[in-house]
Amino acid sequence: MSVQPRVRILVVDDDPRIVAMLRRGLTFEGYEVDTAADGAEALTRVREAAPDLIVLDLMMPRVDGIEVCRRLRAADESVLVLMLTARDMPGDRVHGLDAGADDYVVKPFEFDELLARVRALLRRSHPAGGTTGREKLRFGDIEMHIGGRETTRGERVIPLTAREFDLLEFFLRNPRIVLTRDTIFERVWGSDFLGETNVIDVHVKALRDKLEATGGPRVIQTVRGVGYALRES
Repeated sequence: MSVQPRVRILVVDDDPRIVAMLRRGLTFEGYEVDTAADGAEALTRVREAAPDLIVLDLMMPRVDGIEVCRRLRAADESVLVLMLTARDMPGDRVHGLDAGADDYVVKPFEFDELLARVRALLRRSHPAGGTTGREKLRFGDIEMHIGGRETTRGERVIPLTAREFDLLEFFLRNPRIVLTRDTIFERVWGSDFLGETNVIDVHVKALRDKLEATGGPRVIQTVRGVGYALRES
């Protein structure tokens, strides 16, 4: 099998058919799979033993997927979150990303599509080579420690989701260059991503909110009609 057995995935859905299908398929692919029937149970499982990635349904009883994401990020949990959303409710996808999800799959979905998303998230979160564990990127008072996947602005640690980290890393590696949305989409989300390009705008907004939380000047600038650039105001 192509993945290490110790990679743990928590599947959270109140539909037992989806849970059974994902458990069977992901286990076959070599992942260690745990399950939860709702958001409250999922939060308990994460506290007991944090998984590497959560496949999280949005609409669930007791505690829904949006609230699970918010609580995980408020607790500074760095676990990857792949949200399952309904096809006829596009606004939920934006809400899920706003709450801290790293990616989403629209129901109904093919297992191969979900598996590709899982692999892409894990690959970007744990890249095989290419950088040293001690590499740091800097721009102004922003510093990113690649190996530790930690970002600071001044003395303040900036909690980022895996996708936010990848996006900011791409900006930091290309300072003062105007990056088109197509370029950002291809380099950060990749050609295997089947979602909508407005996820870029959602993640840029989230990055700005976190970087500017204590009044720091804006560094991710909008280039109208083109894309974005990391540069001084």
